[in-house]
This record gives sequence, C-alpha cells and structure tokens, in this order.
Amino acid sequence: MQKIFIGRKYKGSIELPETKAAKSIFHRVKDAYAKKELLTVGLLFRPNKLAKLNTYQRGGAREELLDLEFYIELGEILRYDTTDAQRLKSSIEFTNDTAHTNFNITKRVRLINKSKKSKTTKSYLFWDIENFSNIASIFSDLIEPYEIPDEHIYLAANPDSLYLKKGEWEANLFDYGKTLHSFNFTKCDHGKNVADDVLLQQLKGLRLKNSDIYMMTFDRELKERFQEICHNSNNLYIMNK
Repeated sequence: MQKIFIGRKYKGSIELPETKAAKSIFHRVKDAYAKKELLTVGLLFRPNKLAKLNTYQRGGAREELLDLEFYIELGEILRYDTTDAQRLKSSIEFTNDTAHTNFNITKRVRLINKSKKSKTTKSYLFWDIENFSNIASIFSDLIEPYEIPDEHIYLAANPDSLYLKKGEWEANLFDYGKTLHSFNFTKCDHGKNVADDVLLQQLKGLRLKNSDIYMMTFDRELKERFQEICHNSNNLYIMNK
C-alpha cells in the first residue's frame, strides 16, 4: 500500500497497480493536486494515445484500464472530479467489448503466503472452473499478461457442473482458440470436493518451487488447503471476493 501525503497531511492509502505508468501517474496526480491544477485524463495519456483508445485495442487495453481505475480511486480519496476518466473507461470497455466481462482479477488477487514476492522462474494456474468461470478475465488478467503456458494450467470439474456448463465454457474458450482439453483438464467423479482434491493432488505431485502459483476459486476451504501444502519458496496468489 502506498500512503498519500499532500504536504505533510495524510490523505489515505492506495495500492498501486502493476503497470509501467502507475508510479508516474501517482506522482503526477499528487503534484497537480498540491498545486491546485485541473486534474484530467490528460495527466495519464497524451492526445495521440487518447485518440487511439477510441479504437479497438489488442488485449482490450488492459494496462490503460488499470491506470484509469487507479486514477479514479485516487480521485475518490482526494475528492477530485473523475467524470472524464469514467467516461473514457466505459468507452474503452464498450469499444473492446469487455464491459460485460471486466471482472478485474488483478485487483482481487493477492499474495497470501508472504509479505513480499520472491524471485520466480515459472507461473502456474490452478483453476476451479466450476467455482469461478469468468473465462475472459482469466485470459485478459492472468494467462496473457503473465504468459502462462497451456501445460501449466490445471482445471477440474465435477460431472454435474460439466454437464450444465460445458457448452458455455467451450463457447467462451473458443474466442481464445482453446478448448477445455487445451489444458490439463480433469473430469472428476461424483462426490463432495472431488474437484478440489484433484487440484490439490496435482499441486502436490508437481512439487513446485520458486514459482508463481495462482489459485482461482471462491472456495475458502480450498484456498486454505492450497496454502497449507504450498512450498514457501513459491509465491501463492489467491483471489479475494
């Protein structure tokens, strides 16, 4: 968390997104606010960049949206007008057809097993797809930016969920040129927590060290079980609600 001081007065704290421009935006906003200058999205993007953002962007302008959300959150803390930023954010989402899928996993995932991330060499995703099936956000916020290869992605689903949702999952995966079987996908047997047990056993079997591990589920018990068996050299990221 980054503390916000204007002069010597504490205004609040905010988490910086993992974008190239985040620190620069933070200081630009602070300086402009302290000087009582007009705050606009012009602090974030130059005119030519603003013009480009009105057209389709490969990857859905993920970083730009994170920077805009950061700017809007700063506005809530410092109480400056962010109407233009909110309009731009809506426009980008509409143009890139991400308004209905923009869950923003990046802001909900947190490092759970240590205070600071350690150096790693690989990334893995364990995905309880029946408990969290927001496929577009998984790709735009995790798989694509962190370049997680298909062979490092593990999914599991129980038969009832697979029967009910397979068509929907496959249709959404098709947009990314994938199917369930593009990954390490396991169709489980009937029974309580079977899919959870499969994912846990896969993590155990891999004996991962010095890796980034993302556990995508809303299931509290599964989060706790992953934390118990995860080697402390790994960075374990778990999603908050």
